[in-house]
Amino acid sequence: MSAAPVFFHVDLDAFFASVEQMDKPECRGKPVIVGASPGKRGVVSACSYEARAFGVRSAMPISEACRRCPEGIYLPVRMSRYAQVSRKVMDILSGFSPDVRPISIDEASLDMTGTERLFGPPREAAEKLKKTVRGEAGVPLSVGIAANRFLAKMASDFKKPDGLFEVTAGNEEEFIDTLGLAKLWGLGNKTLEKLKNLQLDTVARVRSLCEESLRSLTGNATGTYLYKAVRGEDPGMYAQTAKSHSISHETTFGEDTSDQELISLALLDLAHQVMFRLFNEEGASRTVCLKYRYTDFTTFSCQTTLNHLITSAEELHETGLRLLREKWNPLVPLRLVGIGLDKVGDDASSQQELFPSDYDRKGIVEKAVFSLRKKDPKGAPVKASLLGKTHRQD
Repeated sequence: MSAAPVFFHVDLDAFFASVEQMDKPECRGKPVIVGASPGKRGVVSACSYEARAFGVRSAMPISEACRRCPEGIYLPVRMSRYAQVSRKVMDILSGFSPDVRPISIDEASLDMTGTERLFGPPREAAEKLKKTVRGEAGVPLSVGIAANRFLAKMASDFKKPDGLFEVTAGNEEEFIDTLGLAKLWGLGNKTLEKLKNLQLDTVARVRSLCEESLRSLTGNATGTYLYKAVRGEDPGMYAQTAKSHSISHETTFGEDTSDQELISLALLDLAHQVMFRLFNEEGASRTVCLKYRYTDFTTFSCQTTLNHLITSAEELHETGLRLLREKWNPLVPLRLVGIGLDKVGDDASSQQELFPSDYDRKGIVEKAVFSLRKKDPKGAPVKASLLGKTHRQD
């Protein structure tokens, strides 16, 4: 007989803030807000649960966070450090399951089916996993356990922070009823509003309809999703193979600027952060994306696809600059710029060029620097052109 399916969903609690509290003992137990500096433009990237008690939330303007929590400890984003801890956690997870699917820098899904002989029953295994991550990586996490990935994802949020919750067989619908429609993963505000207008504002009312009726009322894809979700069935939120995705970073300037040197330096810094993340996940891309925002908050984005893989931050930077020069009116100051890579992963197996370009050779050097930064984020070399003028990253 085959073993009953068991899935874990692991969610690192307030991840950026937790890393800061781990690295800075004086911040433990205090409201930590990671993001823009007080008095500057920008938003909250992450905050500790102590800060959330004051009403601070991710993506909140930093000015509002300061108003709600003036005694908070405000710290800048250190993406390279968070990526380093994330990699450590993912390595630990791989020791518990042969099928680990990273969802983001602070989330992953594990197929734990058939591992009971190694780690014990699901709850016991989850306790071991939590203890191992806390002991070796230094950060807390919440674990959801269920018979499918969809339920496990929602279970991981149910007892946060530092939580553990199992949806046991036969209690799937009861769990969904407890959550309510608003907490169904993948159900957006527009769909919720549409359901409300249709007087389908509870799980029970949605569950009372057959799949065909739901499809006719909400559309084929949404109807099928709802029919399965309210019954605790996995509506297919996770593909069997990883889809392509994007990697990007953006920065809001302290003051609107038309200074082309400052903008170029900002894009260079962001390009290095993007490539760091690309190297970290061993991905590949040939599509460069640019975003920029004017003083009046009008925002534009554009992209270009090259006929070869992007292998260095310098090439990413120069391609982004070319896009900006083609689109931006330099007489109008910029409030924000961002750069990124799209369709990451689609070209990971592409054949390498027979004769490497200057960018390829620079990429080799950048990968070496990346390796040093993984081992010692504070001691690795910094590109000289990034020293001098400063700006702030969201």
